[in-house]
Amino acid sequence: MCEAGAMSTDEDWERRVAAAWAAIDEYDEESFRALIDGLAGELPDGHPVAAFERACAFDSTGRPDLAEPLYREALAGELPGERRRRAVIQLASTVRNLGRPQESIDLLTAEPDRASDHLNDAVSCVLALALTDAGREREAVSVAVGALARHLPRYQRSMAAYARALADPGA
Repeated sequence: MCEAGAMSTDEDWERRVAAAWAAIDEYDEESFRALIDGLAGELPDGHPVAAFERACAFDSTGRPDLAEPLYREALAGELPGERRRRAVIQLASTVRNLGRPQESIDLLTAEPDRASDHLNDAVSCVLALALTDAGREREAVSVAVGALARHLPRYQRSMAAYARALADPGA
């Protein structure tokens, strides 16, 4: 449930949503969507978190066409915290899967200017996939190598330089 006038959710609701997602493989697609829809229905009409959770359920059960408008609804609202960034990443993945890689690229290339957190590599992964779908494979490999370089026990500097060189061969 929401706090009075706030666009947040309470801890019990969040626990129940997390438990539902942890058990997704125990449900068929329709049952899982119904479970999430029921939880989302506990929030006030128009709540952006409800739209987001419903979008995720559709997306995770093979219905990106139904997820897309819900992600957009969630983002149009005041989607709080990490969910806003997840909604951007997931919308970008969804539109890519629906055959619109340039829209995915546009969503994701704006994201580093808005936030930086533990989801940076997810942004990079989906961006690399979208770039590949757009026929920009060299740039996609650059993005992927650049993201991976930060996690290597050695060679971070070299791999970051290689990633830059892939993106701009003339530099």
